[in-house]
Amino acid sequence: MKIPTILLLIRHGETNFVVQGRLPGRLPGVVLTEKGIQQARTLGARLAEAPIRAVYASPLERARETARPLAEAKGLPILTAEDLNEVDPGVWAGRTLKSLRRLKAWKTLREDPGQFAFPGGESFPTAQARIVAQIEELRRRHSGEMIACFTHADVVRLAVAHYLMMPLQALHRLAAAPASLSVVVFGEDGEVHVPHVNQVDGLALTPPPEKKQRRTGR
Repeated sequence: MKIPTILLLIRHGETNFVVQGRLPGRLPGVVLTEKGIQQARTLGARLAEAPIRAVYASPLERARETARPLAEAKGLPILTAEDLNEVDPGVWAGRTLKSLRRLKAWKTLREDPGQFAFPGGESFPTAQARIVAQIEELRRRHSGEMIACFTHADVVRLAVAHYLMMPLQALHRLAAAPASLSVVVFGEDGEVHVPHVNQVDGLALTPPPEKKQRRTGR
């Protein structure tokens, strides 16, 4: 029986921009808060015994910060996956969500993201295409293994929507909380399963203990 390939999609922990209610995009200086650092440590400890063979992260600092405790626990390097980068919000980067919600374009973003492109940035269909291409490349590279990918909320949502065959119009019905875990399993004959979305705690990924052989009496 072929061993499945298991992809863990992990959103970074809480950041200073989350607390400030600002859209970070790809700006520098977006770092984990004390709470975010603790979320990363908790997540790393929780996944330390999982059979993870590689740790990947978006090139942005907050994703790499979140990946660090797990990478250290597993003795693995943090590898960069360029196309797990945040969706580029263009000129909206750094603006407060409160100010953005006043724009007419915000309604399109929320109600029909499949038709939306950030001013000076990416569209959701373009972003989804590059994200899925990256995941498929990692899937081929790590066939039969479990890997962890630290990334961003919209990246997680776009990936999960693709593998659930959801239309982009429903994108914002998916949640991806800080330091949450979503799981995509690639099985035999191209089968794909998404058994977990937005898990914050309580998800066991450690291999089951081996059963001891029972001795038979003679």
